[in-house]
Amino acid sequence: MFSLIKKRAYLKDLIIDNYTDIHSHILPGIDDGARDEADSLFLVNELVKIGFARAITTPHVMHSVWDNTRSGIEGKLSATKKFLNGSKTEMPLAAAAEYLLDNNFVKLFNEEPLLTVKDQYVLVEMSYLNPPIQLYHIIFEMQVSGYKPILAHPERYLFFHNNFEEYAKLKHAGCLFQLNLLSVVGYYGIAVAETAKKLLDKGFIDFTGSDVHHENHITAFERRITIKDVKPLQAAMTNNQMFQF
Repeated sequence: MFSLIKKRAYLKDLIIDNYTDIHSHILPGIDDGARDEADSLFLVNELVKIGFARAITTPHVMHSVWDNTRSGIEGKLSATKKFLNGSKTEMPLAAAAEYLLDNNFVKLFNEEPLLTVKDQYVLVEMSYLNPPIQLYHIIFEMQVSGYKPILAHPERYLFFHNNFEEYAKLKHAGCLFQLNLLSVVGYYGIAVAETAKKLLDKGFIDFTGSDVHHENHITAFERRITIKDVKPLQAAMTNNQMFQF
């Protein structure tokens, strides 16, 4: 007698209606995401097919690697929207930035307004090698300046995997967490998928994002998820609705 095992859902089938993506790299030639306008068009059209309603694209701002500026990103957004509108795409596009947490970042937000996801919400990331020495000082200074930090893909920082209490400490310090959707299909490896599950189960995940850069990321939405309980994931996706534009 055969037992029936329910297969887990494909990620693409879990995207909620009217979903707003708050983390992607769609603007062409500005970081390690879309290479040119044709690439941007491909990524946008594929996200529409998956079920995304709109996207806030977030180019890297990383000193001496991706020295993007507020004006440069806004100019690239304007040109890209004009191109996409001419190509009759169906997805509205806005832009913020994904800022690397380092000393240059502190200098930056003390000198000029940051590009926010909405209102005072700012998407930030850490190096994958190690957290900044003054991590909590930077987070504190951000909040003193009126910003609300959203930490991108906390599940991908391997140095926290065996020190899980650091996640609770970050939450207590005022950090919101944005999970990469592809983490729950094992795209970044088993350890990241397991940490994503733990963070979801703990209720630590506030928002989600595609973090899409290229075609391989799009293809990964065809994979089955690794988690059993999808409710925390879809609740986090629903929270993204506060960033509609």
